[in-house]
Parts: sequence; C-alpha cells; structure tokens
Amino acid sequence: MRKKYLLFAAILISSATFAQDKFDKGVFREYKPGFYQNSILKDNRDVEEQSEPVEKPKIFKMDFSGMSLPNKVSFYSNPFWHNPPISQGNTGTCWCFSTTSFYESEIYRLTKQKVKLSEMYTVYWEYVEKARRFVEERGNSVFDEGSECNALARIWKQYGIVPEADFKGLPEGRKFYNHEKLANEMKAYLNSLKTSNAWDEDEALATIKSILNHYIGVPPATVKVNGKNYTPQQYLKEVLKLDLDDYVDILSLEQEPFYKQVEYKVPDNWWHNKEYYNVPLKDFMAALKSAIRHGYSMAIGGDVSEAGFDRDTQAAVIPDFDIPSAYINDDARQFRFSNQTTTDDHGMHLVGYTEKDGKDWYLIKDSSAGSRNNDSSKPEFGYYFFHEDFVKLKMINFTVHKDAVKDLLKKFK
Repeated sequence: MRKKYLLFAAILISSATFAQDKFDKGVFREYKPGFYQNSILKDNRDVEEQSEPVEKPKIFKMDFSGMSLPNKVSFYSNPFWHNPPISQGNTGTCWCFSTTSFYESEIYRLTKQKVKLSEMYTVYWEYVEKARRFVEERGNSVFDEGSECNALARIWKQYGIVPEADFKGLPEGRKFYNHEKLANEMKAYLNSLKTSNAWDEDEALATIKSILNHYIGVPPATVKVNGKNYTPQQYLKEVLKLDLDDYVDILSLEQEPFYKQVEYKVPDNWWHNKEYYNVPLKDFMAALKSAIRHGYSMAIGGDVSEAGFDRDTQAAVIPDFDIPSAYINDDARQFRFSNQTTTDDHGMHLVGYTEKDGKDWYLIKDSSAGSRNNDSSKPEFGYYFFHEDFVKLKMINFTVHKDAVKDLLKKFK
C-alpha cells in the first residue's frame, strides 16, 4: 500500500512539474534604443542639439523564446488592401494615422481607388477645433496631441480632406514628424489666455493657425485631381465618394450601460462624443470576428503597454501569469480600465487575420516606432501581430462600416 501511495505521489509531482514547464515565463530585459531613438530622434538631432536619452532600468516582459508565432506578414494570406505603413514620428497622432489608413482601405473596398490621403491636413484642423473649444470653455477643455478615431469623420465633414501629395505637413529637410515644439507653443499660448482673461475667439484661432502654419504649413483651399480643381469638401464627396455617416464606433466597457450609445470617458475624447455603441465583450469579439471574415477592416484602439506586448517579435499576447485565457471577461477588462492598467494608449489599423491552434491572430498596421525596431527591408516593418486574447482584454473600441455590424446595431433601441 505504501509503495502504491509513493508511486501516486510521484506521478502527481511529475505532472505538476510538467504543467509548470508549460506556463508562460517572464524575464527582465535591458532597455535598448530602437527606431525612435536611432531614427526619429536622430532626424531631430540633425537639425538641432538634443541631450542623449536618460538610461532606463530593466523592464519585466514575457519571455517569447522558443515560441511558435505567426509573426510574418506572409502568414496572413488575405490581408485587406492598405497603403504601406508610415511613421507618425514624434507626435501623438496615432488616431489620425490609423483612421486615415482605415478610410483609405474603405475607399478602395467601395470604389477600387488607391489613394494616399494627408494625415496632417486633419491634424491641422483638429488643433483648430480643439483651440476653439478651449476658448469657448474658458480653458476647461483638453488641448493636447491625442484624439479619437471618430474625430476624422467630424473634421472631414466640416473641412473635407486632400491627398497627401497636396499637404505633406513635413518641414523641409525633415524625414519624420516632430510636434513637440508645436504642441508646447500652442499650449503655452492658450494657457496664457487664462492669465490675461483674453477670450477673443477670432484672435485666439488666428494665433493658433499662425503657429500651425509655421510648423506644418498652410492647408490648401483647392486641389487638382485628374485635371480638375476641387475644394477639399468636393474632393471628399465627388472623388472619394465616402459617406462618413456609414461608420460606427463599437465600445465595450462595463462602466456604461450595455446596448446604449454612451460617452467614451477618456481625455482624448475631448469633445465628449456620446455616440459609442457599448456592448458586452462577447458581442464585441463576435462582431469583430464576423467583420474581418466578411471583408471589413477596422480602426482599433486600446492599451499597448503590457508584459506580453513585445517589440522584438512584434507579437502581442496575454501571458498566463497575468490572467489565464478562460478568465478574460467583462470584469477583467473593466478592472484594468478602472485601475488604469488599461488606458487609451494607441490607435492602429487591423488589416488581416489568420488562425493558429484554434485562435485568431490579427495583422495590425501601425504608425508607432515600436513596430519598426527590426530590419526595415522586411515586410514585417511597421506591423504587429495580435493574439485574439490581447484584443479581448486590451483593445477597448473599434471603428467599422455599419454594414459589418448591422445585426449588432439591431440590439440598440
């Protein structure tokens, strides 16, 4: 009897050890300068002196060594048409780069036109509208570089859009955008209005435009396309033929009532848009999976600062030492949003998917420096590869054509 007991105990210990070996592991990594330091900041140093970056401590990340990852673009056999990834440089304008890319893909899907649109045209007028609200609210409104995907529909309805060739918004001699001085100068000016109590809207907007003109340039009043002149509004309507009312924003947060249109309460939603369709996580993921399988790409946003978000392999997963896959639910998402370990970090463009071991992986076109730390000659430069659990836990909202989620929208009264 004793021998049988010892044998059984040995089997249990052996099984536990084997299971332990299958757990995800973490590792401390040295901070390594990447594309941001070696390319974007170098571009700035070529123009003016900059101090060297401060040495950073080791960071705790998931150990990806030995893992089989679908982190090659070639694994995603049917990506949606999109322009090649471009860098947002040293700016907080991911919301514009990701959603511009999304609308470019939509224009191709609907009209078969391959166009490259100007991100900086949208950014210019978004700053103007932020400044307008800042003055209207006597300084009680967020003025910073960030915004949300649905800002593009609002700006384009008012100001139209132009091809990138007509408004690059990049100073001569620069390879990458750098809005640090631009943003600081505009914020300093607007904050001075609080001190002087000089809330003259016309004067304030004229000054903001003057600052923007200096750093970005003057946006064109007309563009010439196929031998014909168009205003930006005409270009949007007559050439691109994009109906911006056809796009919806899907949100999943437990703090707001489900199956209601609600406000996404983050600083980048500075104009307090209340048109987000809030749904439970189960519906959020089902809608996303259905959309990509029926030919719709989407602009997607959420948090990219996790231990399983890796800039070397360009893969993003949720390690089981964070939370096991089966435990990812509405409460897990809300818990992280409420304690601010999930924040409104970054906007990207989801352009394809594949399946591996019964789970989806998503091809993510990205404008940030983190997706560019590897060989620039390889197809993977400017992309991430998201496991569906990462989307499930850390991505908070997405923008998509309403036809892709028509069944979901029927649940809203």
